Amino acid sequence: MYTFAQNTYSISGIVKDKKETLPGAAVYVSGYKIATVTNNEGKFILPKLAPGNYDILVQMIGYLPYSKNIIVSDKSINFEVLLIENATLLKEVVIKPDPNRAYYIALFKDFFIGKTSNANECEILNTNVLNFDDDIPNSLLTIRASDFLLIENKALGYRIKYLLKNFEFNYRTKIFYYAGLSSFEELKGGSVKQKKWLKNREIAYNGSIQHFFKSLYANKVTEEGFVINKISAIPNPARKPDSLINASIKRLTSGPNGLTQVLTFNGADSLSYWLKQRKEPKEVNILNRNDVLIDTLVKSFNTDLKTMNYTDALYIIYKNERESPAFNSSGFKQTRPPDLTNYQISVIDILEPPVSFYANGGIFDPRSLLYKGFWAYEKVADLVPMDYIPTTKK
Repeated sequence: MYTFAQNTYSISGIVKDKKETLPGAAVYVSGYKIATVTNNEGKFILPKLAPGNYDILVQMIGYLPYSKNIIVSDKSINFEVLLIENATLLKEVVIKPDPNRAYYIALFKDFFIGKTSNANECEILNTNVLNFDDDIPNSLLTIRASDFLLIENKALGYRIKYLLKNFEFNYRTKIFYYAGLSSFEELKGGSVKQKKWLKNREIAYNGSIQHFFKSLYANKVTEEGFVINKISAIPNPARKPDSLINASIKRLTSGPNGLTQVLTFNGADSLSYWLKQRKEPKEVNILNRNDVLIDTLVKSFNTDLKTMNYTDALYIIYKNERESPAFNSSGFKQTRPPDLTNYQISVIDILEPPVSFYANGGIFDPRSLLYKGFWAYEKVADLVPMDYIPTTKK
């Protein structure tokens, strides 16, 4: 468990529409269990916030969802929220039958909720707010939501409100991307359920992205079970240059001997050989097993923020938990030396350096990193709030 002596500040404001202030509007801090409602004057306050990057969510029936990013550094913040009426609620909406809707919902659940054991106990309560746009010529499925998604996670004991900003799936490349903002509320349950939830939350947190960055900030990655190595991409020594491959294929498939060469499948100068060369990856990954030193990786930006910058990719090994058989067949498993067996392994590519992060494990710009391996496998079903505190002291 980590404790940090920090000053705290508040985020406050007033919620209005074009005509008047709005009492009773729900105000959430994305990623946390922190929430409040506006008073009779439409005002709200979220106190005791540590310095950080916060997304504020506002929801009220009859209005479109609202979100605003607020950076708290050395003073409290006050701002005004202007809600816009939801025009679709003011008129009758005709939903056209879509024979593919069930397929789209199932696909969305797989990529958004996930396929872990916790995902089996996770349910989206209002799939009716999902809208699907299948761009067949471009092999692109886009999904949007007209309101907060309501998700009940019976494995971790949370009710989640999720404001989906974007979801895209490319059928051709099999690459998916989603982004959004979440708010957590604990479910009610007896002692047996509470005990189960506490255990499952700790398992979900341990080895997670949040756990890693929290440990990294405190310079306790080793004590918390993490090992940081580096993985670099180098030209594949087994692959011939493109110019030679293309010239050889052209030579063997043109001219009077072309048909004969096409039917020749053996030999170091056969068409089969050069076609296999074309399929060889242009790069191969080389793992450097030397531990990355934290003082060379992480620098302090100010009293509340640290930064990380590096070349190549980070190869993160978490030794306190193992990968499950379901994960091994998921397609996310990373290659590893035999001695790493089934430790949880993730790879982090940096997209927008440097990466800035806070003491609670929150990342200033989550889009600055791309995750592969175990961290790409775990999705919404395995999220815990940013203010989650492990019950087991380290």
